[in-house]
Amino acid sequence: MGFLSTLLGFLGFGFGLPLGLLLGFFLFIYTQPRDVQEPEVKPLNELDKSTLQDILPEIPLWIKCPDYERVDWLNKFLLDMWPYLDKAICTRIRSIVEPQFAEYIGKYKIKALDFEQLTLGTLPPVIHGLKIYETNEKALVLEPAIRWAGNPNIVLVLKLMSLQITVQLVDLQVYAAPRVTLKPLVPTFPCFANIVVSLMEKPHVDFGLKILGGDVMSIPGLYRFVQETIKKQVASLYLWPQTLDIPVLDPSAVAVKKPVGILHVKVVRAMKLMKADILGTSDPYVRLSLTGEKLPAKKTTVKKNNLNPEWSESFKLIVKDPATQALHLEVYDWDKVGGHDKLGMQEVPLKMITPHETREFTLDLLKHTGVSDPHDHKRRGQLVVALTFVPFKADSANYISDCMNEHEKKVSEPLDEEKLNGAGLITVVMEGAEDVEGERHNNPYALIIFRGEKKKTKMIRKTRDPRWNEEFQFTLDQPPLHEKIYIEVASKRTRLSFLSKESLGHVEINLDDVVHNGRINEKFHLVDSKNGVIHVELRWDTV
Repeated sequence: MGFLSTLLGFLGFGFGLPLGLLLGFFLFIYTQPRDVQEPEVKPLNELDKSTLQDILPEIPLWIKCPDYERVDWLNKFLLDMWPYLDKAICTRIRSIVEPQFAEYIGKYKIKALDFEQLTLGTLPPVIHGLKIYETNEKALVLEPAIRWAGNPNIVLVLKLMSLQITVQLVDLQVYAAPRVTLKPLVPTFPCFANIVVSLMEKPHVDFGLKILGGDVMSIPGLYRFVQETIKKQVASLYLWPQTLDIPVLDPSAVAVKKPVGILHVKVVRAMKLMKADILGTSDPYVRLSLTGEKLPAKKTTVKKNNLNPEWSESFKLIVKDPATQALHLEVYDWDKVGGHDKLGMQEVPLKMITPHETREFTLDLLKHTGVSDPHDHKRRGQLVVALTFVPFKADSANYISDCMNEHEKKVSEPLDEEKLNGAGLITVVMEGAEDVEGERHNNPYALIIFRGEKKKTKMIRKTRDPRWNEEFQFTLDQPPLHEKIYIEVASKRTRLSFLSKESLGHVEINLDDVVHNGRINEKFHLVDSKNGVIHVELRWDTV
């Protein structure tokens, strides 16, 4: 029987092969090819309901929502970087989780707990669209739509007494819409200090879970229970307004020091100053400034032909760090021609002053400060000053700090009536401008005028969208209620010309809201400008 089957097989192969080749030849020669029909393309509005329901989930988010941007380049970047990101992320996961696993060794009769396999697979997440929000604060807000249908292989091995249990996570799918905020923006690489993540809606998470090789998700009712539990846990932690804060830079390295108080300085008198002039007298005046500041020094009047001058002149200086700053005093002899001769100098550390208490110092003038120099032993006279440090109210400072950390907070709670009285500080932060255009040149700078005092930003050449990011202060004895601050954007030609300055627009800002709210951060349309907008932050600190 076996011989007969073998014989019939050879005969069938011998007759079937030539017959098949012959039929194929005639079909190839005499069969007419058919034209490939073009697929029927219809606009979306002509499709029936069932067809639309089938294709709508596959339509990219940037088509359904025009405010989302295409990020194909970013997906290509993730695809190329994924093998390296996979290793880096898994290494990070091990470094975080393994110390926590070690705490359970020896407890509950657990002998070992570790990853046998840990990889996120070969498929990276896909970003289906990216939305970017504009904000007046120093922050960048991103909302990506992320879908990840991954093929991770995460195997956890648990040794319980003599039993070894393996738990494997496979076929992970995650759909999420997070809000990612990079803030505050700082001039230190990578140019943001923190990453703040918050979920705008409950995420969709789907995965397979195998224990000892069996798929436990196939147990009736368990799949839905696990899904809902994960959604609730994640939502309770990170669903808006809850956030996940990821520090990127050391806060001490990027902290921008804000004013914390006002130093009241009264230059009273000087005694037995050196004789700088040939005729045996001097024309003294005093320059005073705070260390660590680049602001111009303040000056007293010049007392002619006097070695024991009386000034009794008062000044106010802005203090940012009373623990490290010092009052720097220099006495000069005024000369009509040439440079002024220095008669002596001295410093007073602010940490020697008790807040709200006036303290008078009689200072021996030196040639240098902090230097062991024989010339410092020469008598150069004395200078008498009275100092009072008045810090800003803590509630006001805390309020400003909270505003800086919450970019979404548009309007703050009004301050109490106590904070509407007394001295304080108006801080003007010139962030930048947009669409400022001159007829002859575009080298914009900003001019701030308040109560006759003028301050000016740096000039930025050849731009319609300058970014200054400069801060100015005005010390006041009373809150500036019912007052306005005048800000003008102007352009200045960089070479000599009769038409060197050109106004690009101006604005007057009422300070009532600043006093009542403590801080405003807005964009204002410029008067006498076609489309110009200026971005200004104003703060009011009380003492």
